[in-house]
Amino acid sequence: MSVGSSLITTIFCDVGGVLLSNAWDHEERHEVLPRFGLNEADFAARHEKLVVPFETGALSLDDYLDQTVFYTSRAFTREDFKQAMFPLSQPRSDALKLVRALAGSGKYFMATLNNESREFNDYRIQTFRLREIFSLFVSSCYVGLRKPDEPIYRLALELTQKSAGECCFIDDRAPNLEAPAKLGMMVIQAKDADQLRRDLQALGITP
Repeated sequence: MSVGSSLITTIFCDVGGVLLSNAWDHEERHEVLPRFGLNEADFAARHEKLVVPFETGALSLDDYLDQTVFYTSRAFTREDFKQAMFPLSQPRSDALKLVRALAGSGKYFMATLNNESREFNDYRIQTFRLREIFSLFVSSCYVGLRKPDEPIYRLALELTQKSAGECCFIDDRAPNLEAPAKLGMMVIQAKDADQLRRDLQALGITP
């Protein structure tokens, strides 16, 4: 956590790793691929070549699967595979409850700032009712930029017309906090809901 002003008006929050499980990270891939008899090393090599266009909205989920799974004939269908992928998204209930309370207080402008492919992002927003919490989704698939690169944080500030000093950004990964801290945003690395609550309180952020 970076200690700073308590006059925070805006909270930007990552989604996967903070409010929900990750959608399609290495742990999720490790869970699904063996079920379908897929070679994890081969999949990883194909995935790494596609992850940027996939997460910046240039590649659809179907196109991604064409190049990572269905480049050859399979004994299972595309829908079979998708039905194994989407339910991996699970809530981190305590963190969700905390952020929902912050939104409900009416004291803060709430926005996501996350890397995610479009289909997963849309599914997670709908399934976990994130529109009830956030007024803006600065998601990589919508804006064509990704963390930890500085332009996505600059765009978030421009879209909200907020100064960096009145913003707090929450993420579970330290490298994603470097650029926003450099810009002057308050940052918190979230590990669990209790720690997140304490660090928010230290910045004067309460429901």
